[in-house]
Amino acid sequence: MSSCDWSLVDVAVPRRAVRLPGVSMAGFRQRVPALVDVGMVAHPSVTVLVDLSEGEGVVCESGGRRVRGSVVAGLLPGDLRVGGRGMGECLQIRLQPVAASAVLGGVRDLTGTVVPLREVWGPGAERVEERLHAAASWEERFAIVADVLRGRLGAGSRVDAEVVHVWRRMVGSRGRVRVEGLADEVGWGRQRLWSRFRAQLGIGPKRAVRLVRFDHAARLLAAGRTPAGVACAGGYVDQSHLHREVRAFSGLTPGGVAAAPWLGIDEVAWPG
Repeated sequence: MSSCDWSLVDVAVPRRAVRLPGVSMAGFRQRVPALVDVGMVAHPSVTVLVDLSEGEGVVCESGGRRVRGSVVAGLLPGDLRVGGRGMGECLQIRLQPVAASAVLGGVRDLTGTVVPLREVWGPGAERVEERLHAAASWEERFAIVADVLRGRLGAGSRVDAEVVHVWRRMVGSRGRVRVEGLADEVGWGRQRLWSRFRAQLGIGPKRAVRLVRFDHAARLLAAGRTPAGVACAGGYVDQSHLHREVRAFSGLTPGGVAAAPWLGIDEVAWPG
């Protein structure tokens, strides 16, 4: 069972000046000691959680594996739960797959997993955490992260322009686009697109477009739209199709997604 009272949590977002393409950040601080246990809903991004708590800190659990402290959750990490006790504080970074490939040096091996941040960033992770702990404000923290990520974006793995185009078309259409048509758009054969897309973004293009479509549907459900209305607006064949896709990506019913605590704060933490 999820437990999270968002009225007890301060949420901070960065000013536009420190934002980067394909990168979103939000800071969370629990004002009073409490037990938190909340399920995260699948999102078309790789998620970095930087644990800035004192004491026990944040614990992430997925697929029976428990990881304490700062973590990276790849695409489709399964039944991911985040918990902690006390005055929890963390900085969450969402990296669209194209940005994640550059920032993290490739993301294929991260899909479906949750791993400690230090395993991905090495010794640099501890130095960044120390700087963030010492920062006097969330704005300073966001600026530190933006500076670190900016350097990684410039020096990281390159993603084919064709793969970037296909991903942007998926996101821009909210998942309502035929993948076969996208292969034609970039002048690639189906097999080449499947191979390059999966190798560089860590997920096949058909599953990626379904994930993007699910994300849009989840937001509509959280906003109070009926499943029938969401099925129509989201490009699903019918309501049963929506139900199957929601179950596949979240393990929940449409009603369960509508009430998911993590989505309850989504528009506050990730405006626009």
